[in-house]
Amino acid sequence: MAKATTKKAEKPVKTEKQAQLNGADILVEALIRQGAKSMFAYPGGASMPLHQALVKRRDRIRTVLPRHEQGGGFAAQGVSRSSDEIGLCMATSGPGATNLVTAIADAKMDSVPMIAITGQVPQKVIGTDAFQETPIVEICRAVTKHHYLITANDWARTEDVTEALKSIPRIVKEAYHIAKTGRPGPVLIDFPKNIQIATLDEEIDWDPPMHLPGYKPEKRTVPPEQIRQILAAIRRSKKPILYVGGGVINANAAEELTKFALKTGIPVTMTVMGLGAFPGDHPQSLHMLGMHGTVYSNYAINEADLLLAFGVRFDDRVTGKLEEFAVHGKIVHVDIDPSELHKNKEAHIPITADVKDVLVALNRELGDDDIPQIDEWKAQVAAWKERYPLTYRDAGEWILPQYAIDELWKQTKDRDTYISVGVGQHQMWAAQFYKFAKPKRWLSSSGLGTMGFGLPAAMGVQLAHPDSLVVDIDGDGSMLMNIQEFATLHCEKLPVKILLLNNQHLGMVVQWEDRFMEGSRAHTYLGPIDHPEWLGKGDGNIAEETYPNFVTIAQGFGLQAKHVRKKSEFPAALAEMLASPEPYLLDVITPYQEHVLPMIPGGGTVRDIIVE
Repeated sequence: MAKATTKKAEKPVKTEKQAQLNGADILVEALIRQGAKSMFAYPGGASMPLHQALVKRRDRIRTVLPRHEQGGGFAAQGVSRSSDEIGLCMATSGPGATNLVTAIADAKMDSVPMIAITGQVPQKVIGTDAFQETPIVEICRAVTKHHYLITANDWARTEDVTEALKSIPRIVKEAYHIAKTGRPGPVLIDFPKNIQIATLDEEIDWDPPMHLPGYKPEKRTVPPEQIRQILAAIRRSKKPILYVGGGVINANAAEELTKFALKTGIPVTMTVMGLGAFPGDHPQSLHMLGMHGTVYSNYAINEADLLLAFGVRFDDRVTGKLEEFAVHGKIVHVDIDPSELHKNKEAHIPITADVKDVLVALNRELGDDDIPQIDEWKAQVAAWKERYPLTYRDAGEWILPQYAIDELWKQTKDRDTYISVGVGQHQMWAAQFYKFAKPKRWLSSSGLGTMGFGLPAAMGVQLAHPDSLVVDIDGDGSMLMNIQEFATLHCEKLPVKILLLNNQHLGMVVQWEDRFMEGSRAHTYLGPIDHPEWLGKGDGNIAEETYPNFVTIAQGFGLQAKHVRKKSEFPAALAEMLASPEPYLLDVITPYQEHVLPMIPGGGTVRDIIVE
């Protein structure tokens, strides 16, 4: 008689018994299990339990205390923009939460994956105008990719929060999935304090199934016939151009793009978000296009008969007057977000797909017969490059911002260097004169254009890349927006280098005043009111004093700092800063009369380009 066998009960693999974990503990553990390594968090009454939970797990997740919630939000972006990690930031309820809104909106505009966590007042007083209560989910509804408010199902019995506690690992798992899949973006998790402190004795499923019935960001397979259509268009073209944006970088497709560009010989121009997708110092690069792009890139776009638009959104700062942008060319538009197709510019071949998949397929199918015969076109582009190079004048001993950035590039191009910027003239000069050879080395608030972005973003990059050189190129106006983060650099030992281009004005607004408002100054001078104009002198000693004294301020926060006023002294001063193992600010005094050129006025066309 056969011996009876009993099937051994399968041991559950997804549950784990935990003793007296509270909601805050569960959330922190769930973050760690999703790969979280760091968190930028500023405490307050409604988030204190979360901070206590972070302290318990400091062996697994590093918590950095920014000096303002907005700084923490931009620092989280620094992690996301420069690596494959998802940056995390956290604030308390009310004003803490609203201080994160700008950083969240900035991430949404630039398609940056980020998770923002906010403490919230206890569930039973939500909606009563309780102390430090704001409806942050409602406030952020339009500027997040998705949002959660963790609540008990029965609002009248807020003590029974078992299901809410058990839902936390699912919510965190979904937040990570939503933030990084499809078109990336920020996700908000709002967490009432009563659920943070409630405890759960039951087993926790740390890898629960997700419940996202309306979210299907599956990768669409690129139909072979569309690849053949693109190749046919390339084969027939006489004046093709690659117009490349941040979608190529988000898709980690820079290598495939470069391979495709080099094999076809097609010139490459990039948006401000796309810098680094193709090596900026390669002869085939036309650098940046658009309002402050190169003359030759804008001329090439205007004359092209084929526009290969990969991972771009036809932003107004690129297109100018839409009706006259790229009117001569057939447009191939590839984007992972179907809502971008035909949104601003009609495409002849619209493709909803991951741009990396499209480039892989193109490289695989590209044959010798598909290589376009474009020698005349390349000669024309080369002639434009020779006639209209990016350049700047010799200003004697004055330190022009363009020169300072050019010298920074020369001294750092052989190092693994990350550059962040604030917003304004220095941002555009950095985009023009720093030639990025790799993706994710350039961090710019491009869609929202947020002053104060550069310093905290650099802080996040340095945390994610401790052995790399991180430089914040900033303006004095932007620097004052988040200057308190000097304290974070010092206390957290983050050796960010700050190249401060100090012209004592809101330079980009001054430029527009000069160009379009007859030079009338309307609150764009940043110095004392009893010093109505800040005039440079021909001998290069631009000003005896500047306001505020950034060197004194930086030193007060524990940073190394130095002034430099003369061009002859700049290279050595820059080298000294770059060699320092500590955070360092170099205050470079520059003339305020410089304009960012070329320039196409807003709503203008390539015919309106200003070159001098």
